[in-house]
Amino acid sequence: MYIWELPDWPKFRWNHERLATTLSETRHDQGRLIGRMEALGFWSQERAVLRTLTQDVLKSSEIEGTRLDPDQVRSSIARRLGLDIGGLKPADRDVEGVVEMTLDATREFAQVLSMDRLFAWHASLFPTGHAGMANIRVAEWRDDSGGPMQVVSSPYGRQRVHFEAPPASRISDEIAAFLDWFNDGAEIDPVLKAGLAHLWFVTLHPFDDGNGRIARAIADLALARSERSRRRFYSMSAQIRIERTAYYDTLEATQKGTLDVTGWQQWFLGCLGRAIGGARETLASVLLKARFWDKLAAEPLNDRQIKVLNRVLDGFEGKLTTSKWAKLAKCSQDTAYRDILDLIARDVLKKNPAGGRSTSYDLVDV
Repeated sequence: MYIWELPDWPKFRWNHERLATTLSETRHDQGRLIGRMEALGFWSQERAVLRTLTQDVLKSSEIEGTRLDPDQVRSSIARRLGLDIGGLKPADRDVEGVVEMTLDATREFAQVLSMDRLFAWHASLFPTGHAGMANIRVAEWRDDSGGPMQVVSSPYGRQRVHFEAPPASRISDEIAAFLDWFNDGAEIDPVLKAGLAHLWFVTLHPFDDGNGRIARAIADLALARSERSRRRFYSMSAQIRIERTAYYDTLEATQKGTLDVTGWQQWFLGCLGRAIGGARETLASVLLKARFWDKLAAEPLNDRQIKVLNRVLDGFEGKLTTSKWAKLAKCSQDTAYRDILDLIARDVLKKNPAGGRSTSYDLVDV
């Protein structure tokens, strides 16, 4: 029996005493992080937001087995935020759609969550009306024409059913009840509300596909409300990606359990706390970048050098070579080599020991 089959569904409950300490610590860490980030200058804040949202979009998609182009995601977010990061890369429709949903959820958190808004998010995720090779109903609830909605694993013929969602005939009424609860101003800690909203929506599984990504967007919306901030400095999706096995195990156990969801809320709070802790890396990266450019404030660098150095500071993958510089800066290899030599002379770059065709460069420690 699944929780939606229980006679008192959806009267969720949890043990407040068991959650009190973790909730208090998580809320403290949440407020402390927001305070530290907002103490930074506008430029640093926006770069931290860009980094966080890029990770959020990439990792939420990875959880569902979809890998997006990081450069496309970053460029799409930067354009929408009005940030000049140089070398913007055109983004595919599927990337633009995920970015659009993520930004709407986190930056328009004060807006009511409605059926039309959920449909708009779903349409953004599936602009072609396909999920892989399969046709899906876009901006419509599922109809179960192919059988009940099930979450399964293992090869065909030996599938294990982890969960079966409520029948399609119940979805309209179930979603109406969920939205009434979510938009209600009743007294409940907004962080606990985020955890329960995630669980409740993904249990309903109202769409043919995209339910997990939309459930995480709903949780992010609730977390943004808890902070009353349009800026995101940590990524729950990135942390859930790291803890993917525990996430699915806890979700399955909860959906096959009772309406006492204390265990789920404990896991959600713990995951949130670890996500907030992981944001220290983002803060360190932003501060490092600020120090780097402060050091070079008086140096007359050209646009190509500024563009490529920013890419390296933002987490460049692999070794920086002359050919990669030329590709990033859209210049010849001779021009790239001159740019690099100039930065070596200024003590900004250093040549790595390996020579010949393996010649690469790193930033001088800042």
